[in-house]
Amino acid sequence: MPTLYLRSRAFPATVAAVTGLALIAAWAGHGPVHGPGSDPTARAAVTVFAPLFASAAIGTSLFSHSDELDRTAARRWWPRRLGHLLALTVLAAGALALAVPEQFGAAATVRNVLGATGVTVAAAALLGAGTSWLPMTLYGGAVYLAAPRAPGGAASFWAWPMQPGEQAAAWAMALSAYVAGVALFTLCGPRPERP
Repeated sequence: MPTLYLRSRAFPATVAAVTGLALIAAWAGHGPVHGPGSDPTARAAVTVFAPLFASAAIGTSLFSHSDELDRTAARRWWPRRLGHLLALTVLAAGALALAVPEQFGAAATVRNVLGATGVTVAAAALLGAGTSWLPMTLYGGAVYLAAPRAPGGAASFWAWPMQPGEQAAAWAMALSAYVAGVALFTLCGPRPERP
């Protein structure tokens, strides 16, 4: 039964997508554009957008082809949903933390994976898994363009994806988003989508 659940949720394809994303992030983080003397804001492209793409892959893996059957199952679905989310979050956070150079902010990357995944899975519960990537993509892009380049202050709360890894307020926001999103999705599942 667990194998069928994982295959029906495209778990192997999501693992492959996250692994490929980690390789691209490693290349981008170690590439010639990001060498010594490069623009320090260049790290944001890796620490913001790699977690964003990872959360999009996780969100689309939450789609259920048989939501009617899922709702009538004799066994509870929340343990499978929780295990699914935790496994993919650990994989994405670990792979991207290893791929991103420490000077680019591996801690910020892990924080952004958690926050972006939380927003994405909440969107899967409220909007559906097919479009779950959209709210975090819009928010992440807007923050990337609008956030002040100096860390700290009020921006630590609303621009948490752009903050350095040691910002406590940014961690609090990302962890709150993750816990709330995972709790909502685990209890409710993805919103049914009609063609």
